Amino acid sequence: MNVAVNHGFCGSTEDFCSTQNGCQSNCHLRSNISDLLNRTTFEIMFPHRNDSSCEGSFYTYDAFMAATSVFGGFGRTGNSTTQKREIAAFLAQTAYATRGWPHEDIYYWGYCHVVEQNTTKEDYCIEGSINWPCAEGKKYYGRGPIQLRYNTYYGPAGLDLSYPLLSDPDLLENDPVMTFKSALHYWMNYHLQKPSCHAVMTNQWVANSDDVEANRVAGFGLTTNIIDGEIECGYGDRRDHIRMGFYLTFCNISGVPIIDPEASELSCSNQQPYGPAPVTKIFKE
Repeated sequence: MNVAVNHGFCGSTEDFCSTQNGCQSNCHLRSNISDLLNRTTFEIMFPHRNDSSCEGSFYTYDAFMAATSVFGGFGRTGNSTTQKREIAAFLAQTAYATRGWPHEDIYYWGYCHVVEQNTTKEDYCIEGSINWPCAEGKKYYGRGPIQLRYNTYYGPAGLDLSYPLLSDPDLLENDPVMTFKSALHYWMNYHLQKPSCHAVMTNQWVANSDDVEANRVAGFGLTTNIIDGEIECGYGDRRDHIRMGFYLTFCNISGVPIIDPEASELSCSNQQPYGPAPVTKIFKE
């Protein structure tokens, strides 16, 4: 019989929370990940959020914590090191997507921008989508931590989050909790042939024969491949290395061990990219 049952201890690990162990009565699941990422660490990672050249004050610690409480698997899968690595990976990828453009200390300028900095702000409408038709007059340019784009991503995210983002995409630049939820939705879901970033960072992804042939291996680099592989992966792109730099910086700040900072799995430079995946399948962990 499990020690948690024998002694009546309480906790939030698998020993206490697995129904197979019969420990649900002693399970105190965390409502967010504040025990793994505190406010002070968050502020150290994003010290320029409130600078006049940024709109990053939009991305608050409290909004992030509120959003993580909706996605039960995020930062709660595997042992504590795996949990912290996933959080660091998510923050690194979203910091890169929202970064400012300083002359130095680039890895401390994440969460600077809320909307994409392409001044044309294209509508990103994929015409003819039956399930996710574009709303008249709405644009689906990059918004939020993950810079969600296209109606075929806004639609599934809205369905998953129970909000009509197709008709109100601007919510992602006005509601900080919802904008973090949209990024976590992307992180936790798989995208056609692409696995979820969550599965990759929590050791749940298993390579198939195509992945082996394409030299895709589990690690932070594969999350870059999932997010922007068709542009950045397979040839040593500078952007891939900047993403990796954010990850190594955040792991160092949060005390997450990196066995080998030169390990190939941190980069996607040797991986063949996936094809584009303009439709998201719903699969919330």
